[in-house]
Amino acid sequence: MSTSPRRTALDALHRSLGATMTDFAGWDMPLRYASERDEHTAVRTRAGLFDLSHMGEITVSGPRAVDLLDFALVGNISTVGPGRARYTMICREDGGIVDDLIVYRTGETEYMVVANAGNAQIVLDALTERAAGFDAVVRDDRDAYALLAIQGPESPGILASLTDADLDGLKYYAGLPGTVAGVPAMIARTGYTGEDGFELFVDPQHAEKLWQALTEAGRDAGLIPCGLSCRDTLRLEAGMPLYGHELTTALTPFDAGLGRVVKFEKPGDFVGRAALEKAAERAEAAPPRKLVGLVAQGRRVPRAGMSVVAGGEVVGEVTSGAPSPTLGKPIAMAYVDAAHAGPGTGGVGVDIRGTHEPYEVVALPFYKRRK
Repeated sequence: MSTSPRRTALDALHRSLGATMTDFAGWDMPLRYASERDEHTAVRTRAGLFDLSHMGEITVSGPRAVDLLDFALVGNISTVGPGRARYTMICREDGGIVDDLIVYRTGETEYMVVANAGNAQIVLDALTERAAGFDAVVRDDRDAYALLAIQGPESPGILASLTDADLDGLKYYAGLPGTVAGVPAMIARTGYTGEDGFELFVDPQHAEKLWQALTEAGRDAGLIPCGLSCRDTLRLEAGMPLYGHELTTALTPFDAGLGRVVKFEKPGDFVGRAALEKAAERAEAAPPRKLVGLVAQGRRVPRAGMSVVAGGEVVGEVTSGAPSPTLGKPIAMAYVDAAHAGPGTGGVGVDIRGTHEPYEVVALPFYKRRK
């Protein structure tokens, strides 16, 4: 088997734009085109265009598709209406998080599960295995889609100039079929940046045409191409978890502070239910480490895996850290002991190569867009 990274339908275009490419979850992806800070700021103030074709699309269809998903995932998929989407998770029998997902209901008995790139095969295998006994079909559709995202305050106007789809009526976490610049697409109002925006699922053969049309339509509005590096700082400012950092198989949704996605009230059993019920009880009796925000008082940047310290003792661990272009300071997300998790808690530091750098504990997210 080849070990070289996979390339998206937009690979040649990225290279023609001078993108710095990187291997990400087995894909050759644009890290940045020019300045990460400029790309970040464009999304916060104008608009940015991303290639997200590395994400993993899995179609689940059939008379009992929803029953399979309710059994396989922790969320209540039976309450997702046509054209709507749901953030949820797939867990192991022991309650550990396999991946966080978005599930779109694309038809009466058809759903599209979107997994993170690095977990797509694992999620596909798990859904296929859990489908035994259900009248439902699990189909790998990763090669059927290219995925473009336009994010930022100018994105609704830019997209509206290229489609007659009802964007005003498209709620957050919803999707509808439409045509954008003559290209058939599923238009979803989701995102991972903390800004308003859209994700466009299209046939890979149409990806370049759509990218060019969006680029031209957004030129006067300040839209620029954006890579994965600024996507990470954007999601960090917005307090959004990243699999492999804030979410892992060693954590349950309750450990991650996301117990709300687990729906015990749904009928029937689901994978991990018994373990998650115990995890919920433990979390209520003795709160586990809590995911908090940390803002630096100095200039040194914290990185994942660094220890959070207080009074000379280790009280937590950084899961993600980076300079924040919006705040103008280094920031981090970290799991810390409940006694040190309150916003405004002082005397907390991050051990950066032997020096305990002072940090302030703040509530997440660091940034919220104006409505």
